[in-house]
Amino acid sequence: MSETDLRTHASEIHEQFADHLEVTVDEVAERLDTLVNEYKVPVSEARRSVTNTYLDEAGMERDDISQGGGNDRVEVADIDAPEQWLDLTAKVVDLWDATSDAVAQVGLLGDETGTVKFTKWSKSDLPALEAGKVYDLRNVVTDEYQGRFSVKLNRTTVIEELDEDIEVGDDAVEVEGALVDIQSGSGLVKRCPEAECTRVLKNGRCSEHGEVEGEFDLRIKGVLDDGTDVHEVIFDKEATEELTGIGLEQAKEMAMDALDTTVVADEMREKTLGRYYRVVGPTLGRYVLANETDRLAGGVDPEAALIKARSI
Repeated sequence: MSETDLRTHASEIHEQFADHLEVTVDEVAERLDTLVNEYKVPVSEARRSVTNTYLDEAGMERDDISQGGGNDRVEVADIDAPEQWLDLTAKVVDLWDATSDAVAQVGLLGDETGTVKFTKWSKSDLPALEAGKVYDLRNVVTDEYQGRFSVKLNRTTVIEELDEDIEVGDDAVEVEGALVDIQSGSGLVKRCPEAECTRVLKNGRCSEHGEVEGEFDLRIKGVLDDGTDVHEVIFDKEATEELTGIGLEQAKEMAMDALDTTVVADEMREKTLGRYYRVVGPTLGRYVLANETDRLAGGVDPEAALIKARSI
């Protein structure tokens, strides 16, 4: 996108918040430039992301700005993209201990189609949710981490307790196959340290918070081939350690000795490619999230299997 077009979009966003925040057109343009030109985010999504950020900071009502119409009312299983405003009816399945003062509540919401993590910010000044209760939630915004989607409750969210119950569905699936590929972005990665963000950094930058000092983590983005279909699977830190036998500290030492983080993913490939696994977990987007993993008997040539899988 040209600098002129970028400034035009930045000026339009700035006008909406000039009376509410001390923000300049240059600052807005810098956020847009990072998303559009560096991370290749479509301009419409970049505008939405930047606008949502300032909306929460300003504590403004959604009707005060141009968000483009009412929300879609969705079920949990329909949540398949970040930075989307929506409404849903869900039961509070579980509440967890918040790890940051910025977070008032964090836990799990569910409906007949499955479950989704939620975060309620402290500065949102919203009423507390109770485990086991059902709520109508309006004006929540979606987020994504490692292929797993979540929802954020902000200043504009409307919470209404309902006198009803919901039987929460089980969204877990089971897939089996040979691990034929470990994709780019696997191994030793760095994540954004900001509260409840944890996005993987690219060239030292978070798509939401810019240049930050990242925190190390492990993950594998793998491909299982069952001979008929291929399944993309994400293994988080715990699942990756169990799968490979490589812990976080060991991975950091390997990368430090080689002065190269890619050696970690290479070692993981040596330990896992061509072996058969059974994976159980929820399907979010195109990924299966590995909550349970079992090694099965047998093995294949991963290169040949991947070539075959790509030809399907």
